[in-house]
Amino acid sequence: MKILIAGASGGIGKYLAEQFSEKGFEVFGTYNSHPPKQNLKYKMDKVDVTKEPEIEEWINNVANCSDELSFIYCVGLNYNCITHKAETDKWLEVINTNLIGAQLSLKHILPLMRNKRYGRIILFSSVVPQIGVSGTSAYSSSKAGLWGLTKTVAIENATYGITINTVNLGYFDIGMIKDVPTDLLNKIINSIPIGKLGDPVNILKTVEYLIATDYITGSQINLNGGLY
Repeated sequence: MKILIAGASGGIGKYLAEQFSEKGFEVFGTYNSHPPKQNLKYKMDKVDVTKEPEIEEWINNVANCSDELSFIYCVGLNYNCITHKAETDKWLEVINTNLIGAQLSLKHILPLMRNKRYGRIILFSSVVPQIGVSGTSAYSSSKAGLWGLTKTVAIENATYGITINTVNLGYFDIGMIKDVPTDLLNKIINSIPIGKLGDPVNILKTVEYLIATDYITGSQINLNGGLY
């Protein structure tokens, strides 16, 4: 099986790329503004997910209709600003990256999966649009949009051996959380019923399960320590 990971240059995407390559899968990832280190066990290509020609070229270069494919969309851009003060261009940049980029990716990988009559698609969303967090209107809107995309794609491709699901992440000990000030981080941890940040291995196990099963599609998997 080939595993394609959009957004594999850091955080969760990088972690999954490393783990799956260690397990012997062929892994192909993308980066945009943060070039990866050399001598990786998986292949990385520079792709701007907001530009359809770049997505199309990447997918066609690393996969074909004879491959069993899993596609993971880990791309995530945030813009913190109170809604009525938000700059429209920055707001749209988040939507284009987090939501439109996912749609463009699916547009070009789904024909390969439909031809093979097999595919696994996992999109990463967030607990943020579920609980409501001030200043995250762009991020929340983009991540909530993935839920509707997931439902629609699931129905359209259910008879082709293709599953698609969204994983709504809470707060994990990986990625952007490391930039959160200590006082705020303590408040976040105290708000989590389980009382700690998530171990990334839980993300890996969830993705592995969704790849292994053929009877979960169009669903949201809430991985958040009981946060809401």
